[in-house]
Parts: sequence; structure tokens; C-alpha cells
Amino acid sequence: MGNRQRSTAVAGVLLILLGAWFLAAQIVPGLKDWFDWPFIIIGVGVFLLILGLLTNTPDLVVPACIVGGIGGLLSWQNATGNWESWAYAWTLIPGFVGVGVILSKILSRNVRHGLGEGGTLIMISLIMFLVFGSFLGPLGLGPLGSYWPVLIIGLGVLMLIRTLFRR
Repeated sequence: MGNRQRSTAVAGVLLILLGAWFLAAQIVPGLKDWFDWPFIIIGVGVFLLILGLLTNTPDLVVPACIVGGIGGLLSWQNATGNWESWAYAWTLIPGFVGVGVILSKILSRNVRHGLGEGGTLIMISLIMFLVFGSFLGPLGLGPLGSYWPVLIIGLGVLMLIRTLFRR
């Protein structure tokens, strides 16, 4: 089976599953209540992941991780009512990209390259999350106090070292 036929077959199977879900939700109305709207976003991420795996398109893992990660963030915010956290939670999105890059490179058998690129994105994302969360979070400057600029300096040093010692 060629790539085009495989893609069409996978899309057909996924549409059948999606239709079966909507039919089941109509027959058993309680199923709709079980899934809140953020789970639909997570489901789109899972859909992209499955589509990428079944069609042998590893690059679809990156948008799958982005959409799934944002769905997870929205699910947490919906459950806790802490919508103000979006002021700094958005900084996790580059980390979702990093996870997607690592998984994509693992699937395409280029693990070393993926760990470098993806790991850098995850590190940048975590540092931004700590910096923005420290002064936009509910605790003011939070646990980092006035030392959050050290994280920015450390990130700059890390980037400089990686650039200077790259082959």
C-alpha cells in the first residue's frame, strides 16, 4: 500500500471512530458530560499523533504535542478556575514544541539531533516559565525572589557556550 492509500485509509478509520463517538454521545447523553471542552482539544492532539504515526509522517508529532499540551493547560485551568495563570503558562508552548521535536526525531531515527534541538526549546521554555511566573504569578516574585535575572544570564551563557563549542 502506497503512502497516499495509507493516508486515505487512516483518515477513513479515524472518521469512522469520530462518527462512532458522536453517535454514542447521542445515544448515551451522559458521555458528553464526561468529556469537557478541553478534552476535545487534547483529542485533536491525539488525532494528529495517531495520524502521524499511521501515515509514517513523524513531523505531525510536533503539532500534536502543541495542541495536546495547550489542551492539557486549558484542562487544568478549567478544573482549577485559575485562568490568570495564562499570563505565564503560555511560556510552556515552546516546551511542547521541544517535546514534539524530540519525539519526531526519535521516530525518524535521528535521536541525537532531536535531543539537542528539543532539549534547548524545553530549557528555554522552563526558564521563561520560571521568570514570567515569578513576577506574574500569584506570589509576586515568588520563590525566585529578586534572583530571576540570574536565569536569563544563565540561558545566555548556555546559548553562547553551545554556539562556541558546536562542531
